[in-house]
Amino acid sequence: MEQTQHEPDWEFHFRSVDNKPGSIAVDLGLAKIAPVAEKPNLLQVAVKIVDPRPDGLSSLQETIVLQSLEDDLEEELRTSCQATYAGRLTSNGHRKVYFYMGEPNGYADHVQQVMKKYSGHDYTHKLVKDAAWNRYFNFLYPEPEQLQSIKNRKVLEELESNGDDLSKERQVDHWIYFKTEADRSAFLQSIAKDNYALITSDYLESSEDYPHRLHISRTDKIDQQSIDKIVLHLRRLARKHNGDYDGWETSIEV
Repeated sequence: MEQTQHEPDWEFHFRSVDNKPGSIAVDLGLAKIAPVAEKPNLLQVAVKIVDPRPDGLSSLQETIVLQSLEDDLEEELRTSCQATYAGRLTSNGHRKVYFYMGEPNGYADHVQQVMKKYSGHDYTHKLVKDAAWNRYFNFLYPEPEQLQSIKNRKVLEELESNGDDLSKERQVDHWIYFKTEADRSAFLQSIAKDNYALITSDYLESSEDYPHRLHISRTDKIDQQSIDKIVLHLRRLARKHNGDYDGWETSIEV
């Protein structure tokens, strides 16, 4: 029985791989269902880029070809092996594509069948056990601060889709939760000179782990660079004081 029904949520981020730049695309939506017990095997198909950029990433022209290649691999392996496409890495002149699957089901033949259409690209493949989906969670999945930046971008895209003029400063609200009242007080002391307005500071009976809520606000720019700097600073301070930064909201400005 197929157990990997989920809402795909593909995002991109960068990370250094063996001291070389790497571009990763990953289906964040899989985190809600992974690891999938029925799919303990990790298939890696590594395709050599014909004419990589000096930094080892793919050119725009070859990116189009590689995307077609990935689509064909995903379709073939999903149909023949019930494989789940988890993500890909582009680095050091190679595109590595990752699938999770159950029994091999002649996967090598299916990969070869697809790659015949792309005879100009050398490739290798390997299948390893990864029942905990470590490659997904510990490599493909973004680091916490990268994930926060992705979340910030999604908020900005939603605002922009509603006609927001992102260049306008406006009130930005933040929510942070703490384990103890003392932690919350220490956090407030650490931002005392940052001109944040205290909106609410209350206790949530329904929350066992982080019952002490804090709602603060300040007028700020919200372009990607500005909001990342603000939010990551608050997030780091929250963690320093045993807190959990929960997110931010703002109004639409046109």
